[in-house]
Amino acid sequence: MKRWLLGLVLMLATGLGGSAGEVQKTPAKTGAERGREALLTRSFAPAVHSLKAYDNAWKQWGTKEKPADYDEAFRGRYGLIAAPYPNDGLPIGLRKADGLLGKGIGNDCLLCHAGRIAGQTIIGLGNASVDLQSLFEELNAADRVKATLPFAASNARGTVEVEAVLNYLMGFRDADLNLRFPVKLPYRTTIYADVPPWWHLKKKKTMFHTGAIDARAVRPNMTFMLTPFNSASYIKKQEPTFREIKAYLRSIESPRYPFAVDASVAERGHKLFLDTCARCHGTYGPNGKYPNKIVELDVIGTDPTAADGYSSAGMVAYKKSWFSREKDPDGKIYELYENRGYQAPPLDGIWATAPYFHNGSVPTVYHVLNSKARPRVYTRTFRTEKEDYDATRLGFKITVLDKAPDAKLPPFERRKITDTTRPGRGSSGHTFGDKLTDAERMAVIEYLKTL
Repeated sequence: MKRWLLGLVLMLATGLGGSAGEVQKTPAKTGAERGREALLTRSFAPAVHSLKAYDNAWKQWGTKEKPADYDEAFRGRYGLIAAPYPNDGLPIGLRKADGLLGKGIGNDCLLCHAGRIAGQTIIGLGNASVDLQSLFEELNAADRVKATLPFAASNARGTVEVEAVLNYLMGFRDADLNLRFPVKLPYRTTIYADVPPWWHLKKKKTMFHTGAIDARAVRPNMTFMLTPFNSASYIKKQEPTFREIKAYLRSIESPRYPFAVDASVAERGHKLFLDTCARCHGTYGPNGKYPNKIVELDVIGTDPTAADGYSSAGMVAYKKSWFSREKDPDGKIYELYENRGYQAPPLDGIWATAPYFHNGSVPTVYHVLNSKARPRVYTRTFRTEKEDYDATRLGFKITVLDKAPDAKLPPFERRKITDTTRPGRGSSGHTFGDKLTDAERMAVIEYLKTL
């Protein structure tokens, strides 16, 4: 008997190939499953740094020798996370990709949309520790690229200057995303956008902090591909894949609180929550309802920078572009909303989403509920293990500072400090918890741990 035929007989006999007369079929993957696979395995932008840039980045750190555990040191410096999936030894958010000069290192959306807190790595949690500015600048320097970034990608760790990034890249494109001689679209670099968690998308009718667009829309999630090295046709061809990625994002569940909860205190907190918080943030459980409420700036009182909207020229360019021509299931183009306010987010998984407010200016839920206790200037270690988590006040452990950082402090160190006196970084507003007693606040916090 020929060897290949013998092998087939043995497979059938042992059940590896299915019983005689029965053909086993692998169940087809759902769109959400395919979306997850694409998100974790594909790069949608070409490499922008060489492979050597990763190995040589340490030469920008002011150290004489390469750290012994270099991968861990690299992650620690830039606030990155070890990948829990095959990624060629690179942290989450960086991946090997093809570039103009061959294989190199690119980045993907998980650079900002995968986080770690209290010892847990969570896909879909905003990375509240990443220093995008230092990462990009020092990889450039390691590649001996002397040009500085044309915009501030981030002014503080864990935040991103979304308007600057988008408007700069949109300047290279016409309305159909074809490359053109770049035009300058004005932008601000003081938004300090904290990245919201993906698991809230399934509840939201609109997305982004100001509720700017329908949460079902796919194209707005593709703007990160606007690097000039991607053609218009390539970007547009990825829409079906991103539709499946969006299905995956809407399937993500909130992470469960990892510490003990006092059930009796949480029950008291539930009643206070219904009286104080539910009208904006919704109710939870089998019959829970989320109101999708945009709270006007005059009511919420938080920092107005992001709510004041994008530059008019940038908004006009975006409205004319391919990104704004997507149609909903009824054939109507998704509308853009220019709200001067912020969407009160769902609160499931709130324990993991520190720091708080749209600009990440408030370190814990306790400080959200007690505006008078909010620190003016503070810092933290940017480590993300259990010992770095404040399980009492629900958020990150911090060190309060007595003054703003010295202007002479290196930018790498200055970005570690939250200075709420800076434009765009204010921590005022949302005073709705001030009327609670401290015991009542702690009861509400105990209840929030259960969501």
